Amino acid sequence: MSHPRRRLGALVTLALVSTSLVAAGCSAPGSSDNSPATNTGQPKASVATNPAKGGKVTLNVWDQEVRGGQNAEMTQLNKEFQEKYPNVTINRTSKSFSDLKTTLRLALSGKNPPDVVEANQGYPDMVTFVKAGQLVPLDKYAKLYGWEQRYPKTLLDLNRVSDDFQHFGEGKLYGISQMGEYITVYYNKSKLKSLGLTPPKTWSDFAAQLPKIKAKGQTPIEFGNLDKWPAIHTFGVIQAQTAGKQDVRNLVFGTGNAKWTDSATVKAAKILQDWAQKGYFTKGANGLGYDDASKKFADGTGVYLITGTWQAAVLKKPMGKNLGLMLPPPAQAGGEPTTTGGESLAFAVTSKSQHPDVAAAYLDFITNAHADDVMTQTGNLPAVPGKAADALPADSPEGQMVAGWKDLSKVDGLVPYLDYSTPTFYDTITASLQSLIGGQTTPEQFTQTLQADYQKFHQK
Repeated sequence: MSHPRRRLGALVTLALVSTSLVAAGCSAPGSSDNSPATNTGQPKASVATNPAKGGKVTLNVWDQEVRGGQNAEMTQLNKEFQEKYPNVTINRTSKSFSDLKTTLRLALSGKNPPDVVEANQGYPDMVTFVKAGQLVPLDKYAKLYGWEQRYPKTLLDLNRVSDDFQHFGEGKLYGISQMGEYITVYYNKSKLKSLGLTPPKTWSDFAAQLPKIKAKGQTPIEFGNLDKWPAIHTFGVIQAQTAGKQDVRNLVFGTGNAKWTDSATVKAAKILQDWAQKGYFTKGANGLGYDDASKKFADGTGVYLITGTWQAAVLKKPMGKNLGLMLPPPAQAGGEPTTTGGESLAFAVTSKSQHPDVAAAYLDFITNAHADDVMTQTGNLPAVPGKAADALPADSPEGQMVAGWKDLSKVDGLVPYLDYSTPTFYDTITASLQSLIGGQTTPEQFTQTLQADYQKFHQK
């Protein structure tokens, strides 16, 4: 796939929550053949916005909202949609992120793809699906339903693909996301207190606590990387501290002269490997599942857990008020925070769906202002927090999560997910991180492998 350099103007803030978020938000199966998609253009001129008039309809929906609060909000919203439109049946298939990523491409190219799917942003998934004609552009629906007014531009842009398929972050809209998300640092309040420690104010303070926790026989950071993708987030947080947000953005977006072999990224790799070798992570982390690591943390076997805000509701259920969360501490006390994040996978309408108008109405329903409140009430972080989010107690995990989202938006503190970088980068970086953590490769070899993938893509 040819790939000219991506344009900086539209993309430099891609995957970043714009400061406008504070102003805006703080407040049936398809055809039976294998022919190319027939619904690849703009939605038909006349759009039916009332699903009740569409006759008996079954929408097949694939999502990856399988955990705690995620499953709860989807279950509730699907129930409410079917109650409002009794003629519509939602046939929901839920898969883990890894399973969805593995099976979605085959499903979309098959005879009977789902009507609505969650697709990961970036080159490996969304851009590939759009290029294959498997997703419907949603721009007309965005205007009809007011999505352009509801969402900050930077969040909508995450789900855009250019007409030449060479850029994401610009062009037509191919999805809409429910939630904001960022990588946060969870901590066990009682464990931290029992060790005579308090939540660190700086990154160096955080790093200095790890050997102290280890010396007292505790696991500093609960971590499971059997699923491979969790290490992207842990490494991304460290890299954001060593390289700074602009250099990470340049790497992901292909702008500037940044290289994966630059000293700051090598330093981040050394820190990650050093933490693993010194026992700051769970023993045998590469063989421990993500959900198992979260359960161990919830059961009290670790002091810290570095993962996404999507896990807050899962952890709060067993931990209650003992659960704390904070943004990764800045370099200097009171400094600007930075961390990996953006928004959840995009809900998209597939090109072979026989009910694109009903599917678009469903997308609107699960992302509207009421849906924002349902997400908040089930412990999730809506992309545009509403009234329910404003009413959260400041010292609750949910209140801390929303406050972190607003703090990041004020300082433009989010950096994009690293696997967006090339169509093959997800496979490259996940395998390389496992080798780095396991000690099979050096930090220098690790960054050279990433640079080789990156350079091969950009040279095309």
